Amino acid sequence: MDGTASPQPPAASAAGGGCRAAPGTRERGWSTVDWRIRSGAIALIWGLCFLFIKLGTNGYAPPYVSLGRMLFGTVVLAGALAVKRERLPRAVRTWGHLAVAGFLLNAFPFTLFAYSELAISSTLASICSATIPLWGMALSLVTLSDDRPTRRRFGGLAIGFIGVLTVLRVWQGFSGQNAAGIAMALAGAASYAAGWIHVRRTLADTGSSRLSLTAGQLLLGTAQLAVVAPMLSPLPTSFSVVPVLAITVLGALGTGLATLIQYGLVAEVGPTVAAVNTYFIPVVAIVAGATLLGERLTWNAPVGTLIVLAGAALTQPGRPRPPAESHH
Repeated sequence: MDGTASPQPPAASAAGGGCRAAPGTRERGWSTVDWRIRSGAIALIWGLCFLFIKLGTNGYAPPYVSLGRMLFGTVVLAGALAVKRERLPRAVRTWGHLAVAGFLLNAFPFTLFAYSELAISSTLASICSATIPLWGMALSLVTLSDDRPTRRRFGGLAIGFIGVLTVLRVWQGFSGQNAAGIAMALAGAASYAAGWIHVRRTLADTGSSRLSLTAGQLLLGTAQLAVVAPMLSPLPTSFSVVPVLAITVLGALGTGLATLIQYGLVAEVGPTVAAVNTYFIPVVAIVAGATLLGERLTWNAPVGTLIVLAGAALTQPGRPRPPAESHH
């Protein structure tokens, strides 16, 4: 999730998007620490990313917050590639698909969430990001032939939608909510879902490792923003300590280190169990927003979030049926 961190590699995110290791390859765990502790650490980092985005936008325009985030994340993953002596993908076709993934999973949603937090609270942005599985289910129904709809999953989609309406206080006519900010956050969540579907369909069997693919994806996403950011906003003319530190942490920890930790979890306990931390991210974000930023929290936000997460859990596919690939 943006942190907005996408929960599964190679979403790099935040929070992430799911890609199997190449056939015949194995990826070693990144730590000897118990997987539950590592999973909790990821939920904490990705949940705090919404706080860091808010702090970053206090000093810099959203495109530069996203650019800095991706730049520091790329540096961390490049260092990991060097340590593991792995190479970036070589196939031109793979780089083409990574360019699309870098846009849908990084450059576009990262920037949308940063823009959204100019208008809405970090708490509300995190709740919008919790709809990613709902978007994923809705999109997968029309794009993935092996992802069959079921009553349970349709029910989960409906429950999740009710949760969103609860968060937005629909009974009050969305009173006090910034429609543009909410729309950008929801569009960012939808972009993550579309990106994961693209990755699943095009990058599952490239012969490259998750780390290699994610590093290439971030590198291309960074290049995209480096070109576009100056077109969207003037270059920064000053450097404020707190926003710079927030962006550094956002990239190095949220987009870099957390992704590396998640690799170990996926390799050790599988993508389904490793994704459990996804459901704690908005909880961390809500607590951080209320306690550290003083954001106003009404009863409907946590209640609606729980409803959204319950719906999201129901939309997740069950055990895959051979020969279909498991959904990360």
